[in-house]
This record gives sequence, structure tokens and C-alpha cells, in this order.
Amino acid sequence: MSMRPEAIPAGPAPALAVATRFSGRITATWWYTMAGVLFLEGTLVFLWVAAPTGHGHGHARTVTIAAAGMVWWVSTVPLLRRYRHAGSPPGAHRWAVLVPLLIAAACGAVVGAAAGLWMLAVVPLVQSALLLHWPPGLRVRVAAAATVLLVVLWLIDARGPAAADFDAGGGWLLGAFCLFIPVTTVLSLWWWDVLVTLDRARVSEANLGATRERLRVATDVHDLQGHHLQVIALQLELAERLLAKQDPDAAMAQLRAARSSVDEARQGTRDLATRFRSVPLLDELANVVDLLRAAGTEVEAAVDPAADAAPAEVLGPVIRETTTNVLRHGGGRWARLALSRSGAVWRYEISNHASGEDPAGGGGSGLEGVARRVAEAGGAVEVRRGKQDFTVVVTVPAETVPAQAPEGAPGPPATDEEGR
Repeated sequence: MSMRPEAIPAGPAPALAVATRFSGRITATWWYTMAGVLFLEGTLVFLWVAAPTGHGHGHARTVTIAAAGMVWWVSTVPLLRRYRHAGSPPGAHRWAVLVPLLIAAACGAVVGAAAGLWMLAVVPLVQSALLLHWPPGLRVRVAAAATVLLVVLWLIDARGPAAADFDAGGGWLLGAFCLFIPVTTVLSLWWWDVLVTLDRARVSEANLGATRERLRVATDVHDLQGHHLQVIALQLELAERLLAKQDPDAAMAQLRAARSSVDEARQGTRDLATRFRSVPLLDELANVVDLLRAAGTEVEAAVDPAADAAPAEVLGPVIRETTTNVLRHGGGRWARLALSRSGAVWRYEISNHASGEDPAGGGGSGLEGVARRVAEAGGAVEVRRGKQDFTVVVTVPAETVPAQAPEGAPGPPATDEEGR
């Protein structure tokens, strides 16, 4: 079947990027940040070993600096992992901070003594201290003070016993890199903090939007039901008074009016529910992509730009149910969905990673309900289970016609108007 994937125009709902790979949560950004900091620290340790400083430049010096540098490098990993999960109360896990700082101080002393440079004795402790979760604004002052201290020590080392090695090459590069590492670390962690703040703001905005929508629904229901219930109460009270006055005809008229008010309230409630359930399919699909992306799933979508013309009363619940199926049993790796029209038939397809378990939920009734709903509209459902994927294909006619009950079968249940 030929697909016509085109971009969905931007609207009130988030626009769907068709055939676009979406990244998961900002977790991947953290791993990039952590890997970048560790890479720079590893490069710094390499420069410690390679720089022509120290006394004798022998094998013992190289092994000592390399061993101390690697121990310090490993000790920064717990600090980085703790930074990601910042939020513990003050004083919590104190040793998780003190131990890496003590290791950094000890390794710095060993490296500084072996290299004969004051700067190298201080850099490990400075770098480890900058990996702590400082309060807003304080980290900048700490980084500025540390940079000034390192510059002073760099100037002292450049005029000290190792000055000849600095002039010979390697020492100046080492000093510049020692100044570069703390600044880069602060910028990387600051960028991570910005992303965390933006992510929390996005979640808060979504929750606020849902809260506003619930409040709007509650207000509409209150206004509708409150008005009708007040009228019904007055009509029943009047009917009671008329019965007490031996006027049954007038009382019966008020009872009929009350019943009419009940019917109006019921119809108004039904219309209100219908209005809130009638979400355009383009918005429905955009919400699906947003929801799957928020769950860490890579999403690819191909949607006909005229999707709003599809039977939303059939496909809307189908889209919601299959999305729930993906979130509950899909494994969270990837998902692909497509909605297109071929002649007089609309075709909706959703595939996802199966992760070895039964994606249908072990005999759940979700897909059975989808099949019943689609069959009532004259469509069909196809389910395909592969080793690594699970696919649901739904086809419905563009003009849905409810299925006719077999001859002799009981008729539809009584409606509210018929006194159910």
C-alpha cells in the first residue's frame, strides 16, 4: 500500500514529526556529560605521565604518577553518579563525599611530589570538589577561586625548579590543560542543570495543563448539573405543595416538568462528555508520540495529513488502547505507527519491540475490545507476533456503518430516554 507521509501542520497540539527519530529522556545527555568529563580527566592523567617534569624522568616516576592518576580518576565516578541523583538532605551520605575528596587529596600529593609541581598537587582536589552539587551561584565563586589558585601555582611552578622543563615543552600545555579542566567541568554540569530544570518545567507544565483541563471539566459539570438540579428541586417542592392542596393535575404537570428537566440534564451531560471525548485524530496521534517519547521509546510516525477525516469515533479508542499496549508490554525500545487512506479504507498500523513476552498482555481483553469495536464499524483487525516485534493493523471503511444484528437477535438495549 502506498503511503503518503507528510508533515502534520503545527496546531494547538504538539506537531508530529513524520518519519523522525525521537531521542528518549535526558538520561542520554547525562551519559554524554559524564563521559565527556571522564574523558577530559583521563587526558589530564595522560599529560601528567607524558609531561617532562619531575626528577630523573625514570620508570618509577611514570608508574607512580600513572597509578595515582588512575586511582583519582576512578574516585571521581561516584561523585559524578551522586551529582546526577542530587537531592539528598544535607549531611546524608557524608562518607560518599569525604572518601573521594580524601583520595583526590592523597593522589594529588603523590603526583605533585613525583612531578615536582605544586599545580598537580592541587588539581585533583579542585576537580573533585567541583563535582559536588553546590548551591546555585556558589559553584561559580568556587570555580573562580580555584582558577585563581591554579594560575598562581602555575606561575610559581614556571619560576621554580621545573622552569626548564616548562620551556622545553609539555609543561605549558599541562598547565593550560589543568586550567581548562575545571572550567569545562563547571560548564558541563551547568548545562546538565539547565536540562534538568527544563525537563522539570516541561513535566510541571504538562501536569498544570491536565489540572486546568480537569478544573474546566469540573466547572462545566457543576454549572450544568447545579442548574438542572436546582430547577428539579423547585419543581418537586412545588408538586409536593400542590398535592397537599388537593390539586393533583397541577402537581402532575410539575412532575412532568421535573422529568423533562432530568432528561435535559442527562442529555446535557452526554453532550458535554461527547465534546471532551471528540479529540481530532491528528492531536490524538501527536499526543501518542509525546507519550511514547516521554516513556523513553524511539518513535517513527507516518500520518496522512487528512487524518482528521478518518472515523475518530472508531480509531480514537483504538489508538489509545494500542498505545497503552505498547507502554505496558512493549519493552520501551522503539515503536512505529502509520495512518493512511487507500481508496475507501483507512489503515492504522502500530508496531513495537516485543522483548520476548506476550505483548497482548497474557490474555488481556484490550485487543479483544479493539476487535469488537472495529468489527461493529465494518472493519478488521490483524495481529502479527514476531520474535522481536508486535504489530497491530486496523482497517476501517471511510464511511463507517454499524454492523446489523442477525435476524431474530435481541434488539439494542433501551436508551436512557426509554427509561433504562
